[in-house]
Amino acid sequence: MRILSISEQEAFDKPPLFDHEQRKQFFSFPNALLDIARGLRTSNSQIGFLLLCGYFKASKCFFLPQDFLQRDIEAVSRQLGLDGAVFDPNDYTETTRLRQQKIILEFYGFRPFDSEAEKWLGIEITAMAGVYLKPKLIFDRCVDFLVQKRVQVPKSWVLTELIRVGLSQRKTALVMVMDANLTDKARHLLDTLFTRSDEQNHYRLTLLKKLSQSTKPTRVKESIADFGTLSALYLQLESILAALNLGHAGIRYYAGSVIRARMFQLQQRSKADRNIHAAAFVAHQFFRIQDNLTDLFLSVMATFQTVATREHKEHLFEQRKTQSQQLKTVIGELDASVFGLIREIRHLTDNGALSDTQKVDQIRTLLDQGKMESFEQLKDGLTQAGQAQDWYGILEKQSLRLQNRLTPILKALTFEPITPADKLAEAIKHFKTQDGIITDKAPTDFLEAEESATLVREDGTFRPSLYKVFLFQHVAEAVKSGHLNLPQSYKYRPMDSYLIDRERWQRDKQMLLERAELTGFIDPEPVLKTLDAALLRQYQDTNAAIGNNPHLHFRADGSFYVHTPALDANATGTLQELFPQRHDVPLAQVLDTIDQHCGMLSAFGHWQQTHTPQTVSRPVLLAGIMGLGCGIGVRKMARISSRLTENELEHVVNWRFSLENIRSANDRVLKAMDAMELPNRYRREAGRLHTASDGQKFEVRSESLHASRSFKYFGQGQGVSAYTFVDERHFLWHSLMISAADRESAYVIDGLMRNDVVKSDIHSTDTHGYTETIFGITHLLGFSFAPRIKGIGKQTLYIFRPKNRADPDWKIAPDKTVNADLIRENWDDLLRLVATIKLKENTASDIFRRLNSYSRQHALYQT
Repeated sequence: MRILSISEQEAFDKPPLFDHEQRKQFFSFPNALLDIARGLRTSNSQIGFLLLCGYFKASKCFFLPQDFLQRDIEAVSRQLGLDGAVFDPNDYTETTRLRQQKIILEFYGFRPFDSEAEKWLGIEITAMAGVYLKPKLIFDRCVDFLVQKRVQVPKSWVLTELIRVGLSQRKTALVMVMDANLTDKARHLLDTLFTRSDEQNHYRLTLLKKLSQSTKPTRVKESIADFGTLSALYLQLESILAALNLGHAGIRYYAGSVIRARMFQLQQRSKADRNIHAAAFVAHQFFRIQDNLTDLFLSVMATFQTVATREHKEHLFEQRKTQSQQLKTVIGELDASVFGLIREIRHLTDNGALSDTQKVDQIRTLLDQGKMESFEQLKDGLTQAGQAQDWYGILEKQSLRLQNRLTPILKALTFEPITPADKLAEAIKHFKTQDGIITDKAPTDFLEAEESATLVREDGTFRPSLYKVFLFQHVAEAVKSGHLNLPQSYKYRPMDSYLIDRERWQRDKQMLLERAELTGFIDPEPVLKTLDAALLRQYQDTNAAIGNNPHLHFRADGSFYVHTPALDANATGTLQELFPQRHDVPLAQVLDTIDQHCGMLSAFGHWQQTHTPQTVSRPVLLAGIMGLGCGIGVRKMARISSRLTENELEHVVNWRFSLENIRSANDRVLKAMDAMELPNRYRREAGRLHTASDGQKFEVRSESLHASRSFKYFGQGQGVSAYTFVDERHFLWHSLMISAADRESAYVIDGLMRNDVVKSDIHSTDTHGYTETIFGITHLLGFSFAPRIKGIGKQTLYIFRPKNRADPDWKIAPDKTVNADLIRENWDDLLRLVATIKLKENTASDIFRRLNSYSRQHALYQT
């Protein structure tokens, strides 16, 4: 395994190449160092000492005198007033150099790379090997770790050898665990994955690679069959997987190799190695298929609710049409009969030829003839309009379609409630025990009183179809709220499982906080005190500035709103003359030019961690980028490209075009742009970078559980949202695809924490990218959060206790007080959450997607 290429190794082990500005920066020394240099006996020692100082200042490394650069020698000589001096590396002895290196380390507060530092680094490498980072990334992080610990960075071969040993030990340990724990039955089950199982001669493992995204009943049954197969396999391998302790990162890594590999490549592996890959694949697909089935359950329920609501509205609309027609009839009858009757009664009362008794008898006769059937119908219709019975009737009518899709899923999945004696869990258990056949004996304790009463018709018969709808609805709500969880899952696990393990947190808390740079937050009291003072001061400043803000307006009830000022309409000058007159430049030429400046193609490393690098031609990588990025497709791109075969391009895209590699290549482009002067002219303030993120909707025409329906954006179709992050220099530094129904706020932290090149100081979103929890997390992570909130006057404002500190003259005043006691009680869990995100042990989106779905009464959410 070669971690660095020959050119990369030479660049690391030789002094950095400085430009004029960098040379001035790194060879500018304090008087103390200059005094030490001038006190040395020979000019050779003086020059060598300052060169070591400058190079160490830049790279935290020491280099051999034979590699010192002439321009740097001349720059140092001028500083010492030794313009005519000549530096001879042979006269700069190793003894002198080592003695001077010790002085430099002490001056800069560093320690040498000794056995203790090697031990620290070994522990860090073991941790990184456990989450299956690429060796090159481990190398870079080792350098960062040593600099952070203020330890001298050694030669590249020292680091690469430590990494090789760490990865080798990890693999050896896994093989030993697999050999020691794999039973004959489990070994046989794994072997059967590599046998052919159907008439089409497909391997069983190949048939389990792809998961269906369809909600059609036949495809749901196929997914349930795959679930049964994977469930049986996982049950036999669960103890082995626990012993391997791969973690989710390890499971994804090994499973990714299996999904990408062809069968003959897997069969070429050693028996133990192949079993590790196969076991991880089973776990990965078992987790994914549970998430898939749960997504399918929620998607079908959402569609059902939409269809039922639409039908209910149409039913109410038809009722209104009928009532409108009845009203017209009643009005006509009122005019013809009621008012006619009144006129006849008046005529009778005025008739002097009749006695009072006769008048009363004839009036009674007229009244008996004046009954209005249409009025009775209208009255009955108005009484029934909008009754809940209509809604429940529609749910019951639509139930059969729902049962065909959801009954197999509910029978297959095993949910874990957050409370032991859970009424909904009992209902699910009964549903499974009875094989989905429901009678009036089914438990109803989980239902609302109105729902429970509706299950029995007026004639006393039970409504099993309606019961199933209620059960499905409550299960969907419980899954989304975190009341029901899936222990073996990526997306629907219990909240605590997304954080650093509690036992590990208690054991290694100090070390974890140091690695996450959170030691300043250990004690909540100074943090709360600082926030209290800052918040009070902000209320004072805001209210003092009200008169100077022309965009702020107050309503009669005291609430306020803000008018967004119009954009400046001043026309900007054209930049046309700055661009080439040739209007068409081949895309391959553009990408190749970019690669020459930043080396982005070198980021497309092989998926496998211990893969020996093979040379991949630049045209193949460029063709892959264009084929995928322009929507041409890999096969068509190969056909329209010269000197490229379809197999060659498919192999490169399959093994090298992972999402992580694509983002790494993008980071290299960003790093090159960041070093340029022109883009940084767009900064409003030097040393401060303002970033923003927003989503853009795209229609999806194929079946996808990640796509959601939105009439506003897609009409009758469905789509996803591309959530992108840009900064004020127009660098697009992160993007991801999310469901159009997901709230964007859950993904804001992912973008801020993901990129190591663009370091945001202040971040803005629209209202969809904001929640109160994001404010709290961004503060602890060191970002300023500045969303544009629609209807900001409706936001609840808080102040620390006591509330009577608020000035009665404040026009913008707090509504509630901060519960500081709750924060203190849960401060440790809050630090555990932030450390999990900062150490990248889990993504913020996974954590917040689960945390946001919980009840607002969840202690960690409130904290």
